[in-house]
Amino acid sequence: METTDLRALSILLIDDNANMRRVITTILKSAGVRKIYEADDGLGALRIFQSKEIDIIFTDLVMHPVDGLAFVKWVRTSTASPNRFVPIIMMTGHATQRTLNDARMAGVTEFLAKPLTARTVMHRVNEIINNPRPFVQAKEYFGPCRRRRIDHDFVGVDRRGEVPIDVIPKPQDALVEMDPEDVY
Repeated sequence: METTDLRALSILLIDDNANMRRVITTILKSAGVRKIYEADDGLGALRIFQSKEIDIIFTDLVMHPVDGLAFVKWVRTSTASPNRFVPIIMMTGHATQRTLNDARMAGVTEFLAKPLTARTVMHRVNEIINNPRPFVQAKEYFGPCRRRRIDHDFVGVDRRGEVPIDVIPKPQDALVEMDPEDVY
């Protein structure tokens, strides 16, 4: 099995909990990542994101004064965003169907429910690297295609009605707790 060299990756890690940042940093460094920038909220992350070249963003959902959803929406929709196509992994200890849907609609690439494990963190990083998603521009959405499975036998009109943007190379409001292994 071929191992991906992660030394060149540049990661922006946003979480208001210093212990969680330390855990994720340890996981990423043990996998070979050398450039990790940290912020404790979305406002600090904006400054870093505008000044550094970032390959992947990990962001917590709940932070103050700028939370993860507001940060993701800015990255995906602002004309001042240096990279609207950057992969974003949303992390939260509040994994419900509502938070998952909100994160997807904001334009996250992957979703992680806390508590995290090294396996789940690296699985999401590997998904981003080995299975990049095309980006979609629709009336109310810009971000990675939210479809996990493509039905190549489908015949009919595409419900989305939009054409994917191939820039990157190759329903309810119920507050139901979700299993971390089943999330996104």
